[in-house]
Amino acid sequence: MIANRRSLLLGAGGALGAAALPRFAIAQADNRPSITIAVQKVSNSNTLEVLREQSNVGERVLFSSLWEGLIGRDWLGGLKAVPELATSWRRLSDSAIEMTLRQGVKFHNGDEMTAEDVAFTFGPERMFGDTAPTAQGRTIQISGERIPTRAGRDLPPEVPAVARRSFPALERVEIVDRYTVRFHNATPDVTLEGRLSRYGAQIISKRGYIEAETWFDWARKPILTGPYKVAEFRPDQSLRLVAHDEYWGGRPPLKEIRFIEVPEVSARINMLRSGEVQFACDIPPDQIADIERDRRYEVQGGTILNHRLTCFDKNHPQLVDPRVRRAFTHAIDRQAIVESLWAGRTVVPKGLQWDYYGDMFVSDWDVPKYDPAEARRLLREANYKGDPIPYRLLNNYYTNQTPTAQILVEMWKQVGLNVQIEMKENWSQILSREPGRAVRDWSNSAPFNDPVSSIVNQHGPNGQQQQVGEWSNEEMNRLSVELETSTDRARRKQAFRRMLEICEREDPAYTVLHQNATFTAMRRGTPWKAAPAFAMEFRANNWKG
Repeated sequence: MIANRRSLLLGAGGALGAAALPRFAIAQADNRPSITIAVQKVSNSNTLEVLREQSNVGERVLFSSLWEGLIGRDWLGGLKAVPELATSWRRLSDSAIEMTLRQGVKFHNGDEMTAEDVAFTFGPERMFGDTAPTAQGRTIQISGERIPTRAGRDLPPEVPAVARRSFPALERVEIVDRYTVRFHNATPDVTLEGRLSRYGAQIISKRGYIEAETWFDWARKPILTGPYKVAEFRPDQSLRLVAHDEYWGGRPPLKEIRFIEVPEVSARINMLRSGEVQFACDIPPDQIADIERDRRYEVQGGTILNHRLTCFDKNHPQLVDPRVRRAFTHAIDRQAIVESLWAGRTVVPKGLQWDYYGDMFVSDWDVPKYDPAEARRLLREANYKGDPIPYRLLNNYYTNQTPTAQILVEMWKQVGLNVQIEMKENWSQILSREPGRAVRDWSNSAPFNDPVSSIVNQHGPNGQQQQVGEWSNEEMNRLSVELETSTDRARRKQAFRRMLEICEREDPAYTVLHQNATFTAMRRGTPWKAAPAFAMEFRANNWKG
């Protein structure tokens, strides 16, 4: 229908167009620069769908260039919440918010964004499947089966699982008029504004989604509102974005952005020096001095709202007794890791929390003390006999991941823990329920400034640890529901403190190693600044060339 309409218009106006235009039309030159960025990985899921690509690498590539939400982040202004696709919002009740949409926002296909697109974005066909809003802490298991929807398009099971992790009690989005929507929760939720700013709450084109032949066709070339749009995505190789010149925030400063996968750190650095790329990401701290020895280059970055963890599967025979897991936590000299592998460029945090939680930050909390004697005592009490404990590991998916693992294994060995590294190729192998899953690496972020964004989102009843069957705790699950639904801020903080006690000391689900940091190398004088996040910002406010 679109093609036919275009043909009719061309046919009707052909003679007029020929007479009105000069014989030779010269297009205005586009002198904007194009850049290439060498990254360790473009996508873990081989898609660009934000509900499936919930990862550090996904945040870097997708969050500020392609996907936009109703509430955004000021990447260079302390990551505070700012109006993005919504210009304003107001609370109607403890469980409802009304949002006024920005007018004139164009999707990558030229359509204007309206309330209909927002409602569809948060609807069952695209986000929730057949899952229901709940405050009962129901765990949504990832079965591997695709979930049918009324539109006839099956959703990958991880999509509604992530959606309910992010919006456990979202009931519906009411369309008030073309530019006004109301979000209705099934329960009270003091964090609803934060949820609407988080990774996964970004708005899609309803027509773009429906017209895609398959879900994967959509997920590899989504129709969005961001300053850049997908030109070519080659899974496991590269992603090419081009400027979306109808962008509501003004003409993007770059003509093209190309992300290419270069797994080896040395190769990324060499490509920067040869001029093949303009940015080399995920630079280990021990490489920074060597890069900056050449005054033509600099490295930017630092700590971000992400912590590196070691996670436990309490179902493994050697980890059923929580005293063994507690021994793991006391055997780690975290400060030694920070000093030896990170050159002091990061810190050991106060558990799985960040000070930007404000009043919800538990300031007198600490990670388990480095105490090898206590670790040995716990192992004796648990009657651990030195049986092997597998440690599933990726090869430097995280900066310094492999050397960190090697140091950890030696620290654990010093107290009598027989931990054996098993190298894996991808996250599917890491999380597989096949026998032998015991210890693994992970990182957790805080997408907004409340504990539900991390400890509940990742370790609560709908969190990944419980979705994959690694860990569960009945009291923790009850407290997760309380943290999500209570409007009593003092009581919420008490609940959060108790959750830290359970997850980090009594029945360890994980142990925090250090705050994560990310470093990016570039030619000195490049008109770009690194944000305190994995995301790379390339709007006009962060490219001054």
